[in-house]
Amino acid sequence: MILQFGDHHHRDVVTHSMAPEKVEIFKSLETWAEHNVLIHLKPIDKSWQPTDFLPESEASEGFFEQIKELRERCKQLPAEYFVVLAGEMITEEALPTYQTMFNSLDGVRDETGASLTSWATWIRAWTAEENRHGDLLNKYLYLSGRVDMKQIERSIQYLIRSGMDHKFENNPYNGFVYASFQERATFVSHGNTARLVKERGDMKLAQICGTIASDEKRHETAYTKIVEKLFEIDPDDTILALAGMMKKRFRMPGHLMYDGQDDKTFDHFSAVTQRLGVYTGQDYADILEFLITRWGVEKLVGLTSEGRKAQDFVCGLPSRIRRILENKALVDMAEKAGSAVPFSWVFGQEIRI
Repeated sequence: MILQFGDHHHRDVVTHSMAPEKVEIFKSLETWAEHNVLIHLKPIDKSWQPTDFLPESEASEGFFEQIKELRERCKQLPAEYFVVLAGEMITEEALPTYQTMFNSLDGVRDETGASLTSWATWIRAWTAEENRHGDLLNKYLYLSGRVDMKQIERSIQYLIRSGMDHKFENNPYNGFVYASFQERATFVSHGNTARLVKERGDMKLAQICGTIASDEKRHETAYTKIVEKLFEIDPDDTILALAGMMKKRFRMPGHLMYDGQDDKTFDHFSAVTQRLGVYTGQDYADILEFLITRWGVEKLVGLTSEGRKAQDFVCGLPSRIRRILENKALVDMAEKAGSAVPFSWVFGQEIRI
């Protein structure tokens, strides 16, 4: 879906765009973050682990029976669902890129690799929680027998090697705005995937996708709290960051996805998620509208003239996006009618986009 990403071949390099004195804002928020952000982490001994949802390897006889049952359930699912699951899993597995991204942000990065600041603690603990998502989906897809794991593994390696052209400019305002949007988007997409597979009778896979969606929702709450606080103490720079990120277009974390064969791997994956209702242009507009309301953007007062322009731009964007989508839908229907592309992740089967 074109609204999800920009032209990743065009790279404007802007770095360290936050004024140096703004670093003090984040230092001053250390205690606040400890009491308001870190509370959204779960203790490790109370956290779910991938093995909670997978066949029990230590039960030698039951193990093979459980795998057989898993594969029987997966036979009921159409190949296009496995394209969605593979793309979601590849995106989750590129986690090293996302931790690197957060550690590029001025004022909040983990300066030592084991820093005890609230921001550094959050980055590591968030990463540790997210790490379970790719682990679980990877193992489940491997056991399913429905996907070409070597092609998926290549895609993961390509994506981590390519990185992510996020245009954060080392600016934590940009980073936290993006994370708020992105966690909401993954909550929506995993939740919709859970609904699809549940309708086809795979209750275990639905539980897995729903559990991952629940994590994403909790993380969304943390990031939106951070941005809410920034709006409270520095509304001008925060609204400028939100408007700036929207003008660049929110690039999905996997926008440089490549399977080694299809130069438009991500575009084609996005087209399938759009068609199946997993993540759509409507969701994009809904998420932005949700965040505008969540942060009270329309009610901001005392902004500079530049801030007011940014406020007007952001508040008018959801309806503008929906108008664009209506026109785009008509064009897409004409262009894509009956078109299908092969996906290496499902052994080259042709999937309608």
